[in-house]
Amino acid sequence: MRPAPNQGREDTMTTTIAPAPSAAQATVTLPGAEVLLRALVEQGVEVIFGYPGGAVLPIYDALFRQNHIRHILVRHEQAAVHAAEAYARSTGKVGVVLVTSGPGATNAVTGLLDAMMDSIPLVCLSGQVPTALIGNDAFQEADTTGITRPVTKYNYLVRRPEDLAPAVHEAFAIARSGRPGPVLVDLPKNITVGDAPYISAQAVTPRTGKIRTTPDRAAVSRAVAAMKAARRPLFYIGGGVINSGPQASEALRKLAKLTGFPVTSTLMGLGAYPATDSQFLGMLGMHGTYEANLATHGCDVLVALGSRFDDRVTGRVNAFSPGSFKIHVDIDPSQINKIVHVDEGIVGDVGETIAMMIEEWLKPPAYAHAADLTAWWAQIEGWRALDCLRFKQDQAPDAVIKPQQAISRIFELGRQTGRDMYVSTEVGQHQMWAAQFFKFDKPNRWLTSGGLGTMGYGLPAAVGAQVAHPDALVMDIAGEASTLMNIQELGTIAQYRLPVKIFIINNHYMGMVRQWQELLHGSRYSESYSDALPDFVKLAESFHARGLRVTRLDQLDDTIREALAHDGPVMVDICVAEGENCFPMIPSGAAHNEMILGPEQEDSGAQISQEGQMLV
Repeated sequence: MRPAPNQGREDTMTTTIAPAPSAAQATVTLPGAEVLLRALVEQGVEVIFGYPGGAVLPIYDALFRQNHIRHILVRHEQAAVHAAEAYARSTGKVGVVLVTSGPGATNAVTGLLDAMMDSIPLVCLSGQVPTALIGNDAFQEADTTGITRPVTKYNYLVRRPEDLAPAVHEAFAIARSGRPGPVLVDLPKNITVGDAPYISAQAVTPRTGKIRTTPDRAAVSRAVAAMKAARRPLFYIGGGVINSGPQASEALRKLAKLTGFPVTSTLMGLGAYPATDSQFLGMLGMHGTYEANLATHGCDVLVALGSRFDDRVTGRVNAFSPGSFKIHVDIDPSQINKIVHVDEGIVGDVGETIAMMIEEWLKPPAYAHAADLTAWWAQIEGWRALDCLRFKQDQAPDAVIKPQQAISRIFELGRQTGRDMYVSTEVGQHQMWAAQFFKFDKPNRWLTSGGLGTMGYGLPAAVGAQVAHPDALVMDIAGEASTLMNIQELGTIAQYRLPVKIFIINNHYMGMVRQWQELLHGSRYSESYSDALPDFVKLAESFHARGLRVTRLDQLDDTIREALAHDGPVMVDICVAEGENCFPMIPSGAAHNEMILGPEQEDSGAQISQEGQMLV
């Protein structure tokens, strides 16, 4: 559990905030709802994702009477948070959510936890019953601050009018500072109805704690010395590189080229380093590539940049990258040595740290192990030659489509449009195949639920990305089960005429559940088959979108092209092989050199030795 700024989580503020500035600093008195909106405008907010209700009607009335902030009406509060997450992830700005009291706030909890796990900067504004009724079980009352304390970076209950503007300003500062995350501000109705002083952000000193952004030079120097001594090095990058901003990705590319070291990425880090670059080994972890996982297992110096050693990445922790000298860079000091013991922990902004690493790398002595690095690359290329993502697609015109074929063609044909692509996913097999087959060369284009693994994320995330980037090609790669979790957001897409392209990889199963049942539970497919799916074509049409269906291979490319060329929203139901599994796979509790390969690789006679060597 992440500590609140400056203090332990048990001290999260829920009643009052830091002392308000003096009356002389308050330039004007306005209705509380107008004070709120003025604070949002000062914070640069352009879009709010929300759903109205009684406790927030004063805010919606104020929204009606202004033209600075656009409101996107979603169909469910969970979807509002996911849309705001994608808006934030794709722009680098703070996403904003507005929900009413009681069920409005509780419906947002899943999204808040999703943002917490993936370090997404959000401010959630929740309505609350008047302060005089708090604790009386009033209509649509909930202990929102109590409920959301474990799933937010910080939260507030505003009890005094003079605290309103400072709370909002501080919420934004906390959401975006250090390791980003969601902050909730609970707003009793009497606060938004009554008058309150407007206090500018310049008059507020946010209590964001003592966040170290500039790393310790000596620690960086020691880390670079270890890098210069490496014979089998590896950069392991995470979502923190993307959160740090585009300059961090640019610096990473420069450092990788200076060193010549191979690069691997977590699910959340995809795009921080160009996937089409020869030094990129692909994603590591449970469904990572053969070469990335064996390089992680066999390296002698591992440089972890903005990653948190998630269990989907490490596998069995006591067997993770055994024998390597581990360097860990993270802005959150609580992450250092939390899961994996490291030899050099560096607290600071990862972008600043990489820039400092470049400076230290250019100092003498020069790297003296070029021959060893060449040999290391030769070993990696041997692993890469296995082509661990290879699959066999029957080329007959009426052949059943493999899901890997569908996703790889969506990527290739999408790339051929020349448009800037943003891709969201739901959660499951299709998510992992999308991570494997989409090649992101830029940050902020990959939108997925990593830490929490939230089904129903992708469709509202596509809404948020399309709102943020109206001219971009936004695609949701989905499974039929996940899509139905937030299917009502087709209404949002229709209302705002968002040209989102939804590709459903339809195998009639909760695919990852079925895969685990097959591999780990004796093929007992307990409650993982969907026997009453809707007609997705008709469903799309009922929401004023174009609906298309693909049932055979010879229809696939033309249907994808038709969807991409359409100027409005499209839902494509791609019927794929039901029993396909996602490989490679590291079973739960196994090490990186204990991978399960796909049937195509196993048919070639390839095996993995305990040393991580490819045996043929």
